[in-house]
Parts: sequence; structure tokens; C-alpha cells
Amino acid sequence: MRLSLAFVRPSALDWSVENCPVGRSMEILGEKWTMVVLREVFNGIRRFDDMQEHTGVPRQVLTNRLAKLVEAGVLRRVPYQDPGSRARDEYRLTEMGLDLYPVLVALLEWGRQYLVGADKSPLTIAHRDCGEPVHLELHCAAGHELSSAREAAPRPGPGARRRVAAEVEEFSVY
Repeated sequence: MRLSLAFVRPSALDWSVENCPVGRSMEILGEKWTMVVLREVFNGIRRFDDMQEHTGVPRQVLTNRLAKLVEAGVLRRVPYQDPGSRARDEYRLTEMGLDLYPVLVALLEWGRQYLVGADKSPLTIAHRDCGEPVHLELHCAAGHELSSAREAAPRPGPGARRRVAAEVEEFSVY
């Protein structure tokens, strides 16, 4: 019996990625320091000087990341003033920002499993009510748990647009 190693062209190549949610999200989140800033805010560190001291991120980089997250609607500025000091802003998560929590938990779990080790992680997340560790699970709309990425299949969504022949030929390998 002879096995065929013929190339099967992925059907995803037929669809445009022009308005891809992953690509659009990475325009906002795709830099290391952005996720570090979000980690800090989720952990209750909301003031510029505290973030800079805790993370070591260069001041200009931190300024830029915070401005980008505010402009994108992920964070909002809230004025505060310590006695004897000038007024400043702290950074709070918006609803859009709070919805990124599962992304941060996923990164934490992935990094703990593949990079740091569960026994060496400096951070765990626990359920406030019972104290048990928090972890992510994927489920379909019918409630079935997915234990592997192989149990999911990409499909064109409601905003999908077929690529025109010129686009397809431009990226084809012969």
C-alpha cells in the first residue's frame, strides 16, 4: 500500500482575512509590554509610577502603551490626587478591558505549562468565593467541552468574503 503525500490546499485560503478579529485584536494587544500592563491593572496596580517600578518597563514605552489602551477603549483614566501632590490619573479597565481577562488567564496557563512550570509560577488565580484555582475551558454553544484544538474547525463567519482570483493567485505556491 502506497501513501499519498499530495498537498491538500486548505479551504481557509479561499477566504479573505481583511477584517480578521485576531489581526484587529493584535493591532492593540500585540506587544509584550501591552499584556504586561494589562496584567498589572488586573492585579490592582493602576498608577503609572507603581506600574513602572513593578515591571521595569521604560517610562516612554509605558506612556505609549497606556495611551494606546485608553485610545482603544480598553482602559480609562480616572483622576486622583494624593495629599500634597499634583493631580494624576490612574488606569481602570473598561468593560472591553475586563473582557480580556480570559485571554490573560490563557496566557498565564500556557506560560505556566510550557515556559515556567506549575511549581515555579509566581502567580496563581483563585476563585474569590471558594479559593480553588481558576482555569479556562472551551465549550461549544451546545455545551460540549473541547479538550483539544483538533476538536474545533474554522468556518467562514458572517462577515466572510471570498478572495477574488487575483488575490488567490498572488499567494499561490507552484
